[in-house]
Amino acid sequence: MADLDYAQVIQELRDSRDQRGWRKYHTLPALARALSVEVAEVNEIFLWQDGQTTISDQQTADLKLEMADALTYLYYMCDQLGVTPNELVQAKHEINLQRHWKFDQNEEGN
Repeated sequence: MADLDYAQVIQELRDSRDQRGWRKYHTLPALARALSVEVAEVNEIFLWQDGQTTISDQQTADLKLEMADALTYLYYMCDQLGVTPNELVQAKHEINLQRHWKFDQNEEGN
Protein backbone atom coordinates (compact mmCIF):
# COMPACT_ATOMS: atom_id res chain seq x y z
CA MET A 1 0.00 0.00 0.00
CA ALA A 2 3.03 2.28 -0.19
CA ASP A 3 2.43 5.68 -1.78
CA LEU A 4 -1.29 5.07 -2.27
CA ASP A 5 -3.83 7.80 -1.81
CA TYR A 6 -6.48 7.57 0.88
CA ALA A 7 -9.16 6.20 -1.46
CA GLN A 8 -6.89 3.33 -2.48
CA VAL A 9 -5.82 2.57 1.10
CA ILE A 10 -9.35 2.56 2.51
CA GLN A 11 -10.56 0.36 -0.34
CA GLU A 12 -7.81 -2.17 0.34
CA LEU A 13 -8.69 -2.11 4.04
CA ARG A 14 -12.40 -2.61 3.27
CA ASP A 15 -11.63 -5.48 0.90
CA SER A 16 -9.39 -7.18 3.45
CA ARG A 17 -11.98 -6.73 6.20
CA ASP A 18 -14.82 -8.00 4.06
CA GLN A 19 -12.89 -11.02 2.76
CA ARG A 20 -12.32 -12.07 6.36
CA GLY A 21 -15.93 -11.48 7.40
CA TRP A 22 -14.92 -8.88 9.99
CA ARG A 23 -17.41 -6.15 9.01
CA LYS A 24 -19.87 -7.25 11.72
CA TYR A 25 -17.16 -6.67 14.35
CA HIS A 26 -16.26 -3.20 13.13
CA THR A 27 -18.79 -1.14 15.03
CA LEU A 28 -17.67 2.30 16.18
CA PRO A 29 -17.51 1.22 19.85
CA ALA A 30 -15.51 -1.92 18.97
CA LEU A 31 -13.13 0.06 16.79
CA ALA A 32 -12.67 2.64 19.56
CA ARG A 33 -11.76 -0.13 22.01
CA ALA A 34 -9.35 -1.68 19.51
CA LEU A 35 -7.79 1.75 18.94
CA SER A 36 -7.32 2.14 22.68
CA VAL A 37 -5.44 -1.17 22.83
CA GLU A 38 -3.16 -0.16 19.95
CA VAL A 39 -2.41 3.23 21.50
CA ALA A 40 -1.52 1.45 24.74
CA GLU A 41 0.91 -0.66 22.72
CA VAL A 42 2.48 2.55 21.39
CA ASN A 43 2.94 3.70 24.99
CA GLU A 44 4.37 0.35 26.01
CA ILE A 45 7.38 0.97 23.77
CA PHE A 46 8.29 3.94 25.98
CA LEU A 47 7.56 2.27 29.31
CA TRP A 48 10.30 2.82 31.89
CA GLN A 49 12.27 5.19 29.66
CA ASP A 50 12.04 8.39 31.70
CA GLY A 51 14.24 11.06 30.20
CA GLN A 52 15.40 8.88 27.31
CA THR A 53 15.05 10.74 24.01
CA THR A 54 16.19 8.07 21.57
CA ILE A 55 14.90 4.61 20.81
CA SER A 56 16.58 1.59 19.26
CA ASP A 57 16.10 0.48 15.68
CA GLN A 58 13.91 -2.38 16.92
CA GLN A 59 11.79 0.01 18.99
CA THR A 60 11.45 2.27 15.95
CA ALA A 61 10.27 -0.67 13.84
CA ASP A 62 7.83 -1.73 16.59
CA LEU A 63 6.56 1.83 16.97
CA LYS A 64 5.84 2.09 13.24
CA LEU A 65 3.83 -1.15 13.33
CA GLU A 66 1.79 -0.04 16.34
CA MET A 67 1.15 3.36 14.76
CA ALA A 68 -0.03 1.59 11.61
CA ASP A 69 -2.42 -0.52 13.69
CA ALA A 70 -3.82 2.59 15.37
CA LEU A 71 -4.16 4.42 12.05
CA THR A 72 -5.92 1.43 10.53
CA TYR A 73 -8.63 1.54 13.19
CA LEU A 74 -8.92 5.31 12.76
CA TYR A 75 -9.27 4.83 8.99
CA TYR A 76 -12.11 2.35 9.56
CA MET A 77 -13.80 4.83 11.92
CA CYS A 78 -13.41 7.68 9.43
CA ASP A 79 -14.88 5.46 6.73
CA GLN A 80 -17.96 4.82 8.86
CA LEU A 81 -18.36 8.53 9.56
CA GLY A 82 -17.94 9.46 5.91
CA VAL A 83 -14.88 11.67 6.44
CA THR A 84 -11.20 11.39 5.60
CA PRO A 85 -8.46 11.59 8.21
CA ASN A 86 -7.05 14.70 6.52
CA GLU A 87 -10.43 16.45 6.74
CA LEU A 88 -10.52 15.81 10.47
CA VAL A 89 -6.95 16.92 11.04
CA GLN A 90 -7.44 20.08 8.97
CA ALA A 91 -10.65 21.01 10.80
CA LYS A 92 -9.02 20.49 14.20
CA HIS A 93 -5.90 22.38 13.10
CA GLU A 94 -8.05 25.38 12.17
CA ILE A 95 -9.60 25.29 15.65
CA ASN A 96 -6.18 25.01 17.28
CA LEU A 97 -4.89 28.02 15.35
CA GLN A 98 -7.40 30.11 17.29
CA ARG A 99 -6.47 28.60 20.65
CA HIS A 100 -3.65 29.67 22.92
CA TRP A 101 -1.93 27.80 25.70
CA LYS A 102 0.01 29.06 28.68
CA PHE A 103 3.29 27.83 27.21
CA ASP A 104 2.85 29.44 23.75
CA GLN A 105 5.89 31.46 22.68
CA ASN A 106 3.63 34.26 21.41
CA GLU A 107 1.98 34.82 24.78
CA GLU A 108 3.01 37.91 26.74
CA GLY A 109 5.32 37.22 29.63
CA ASN A 110 7.04 34.24 27.97
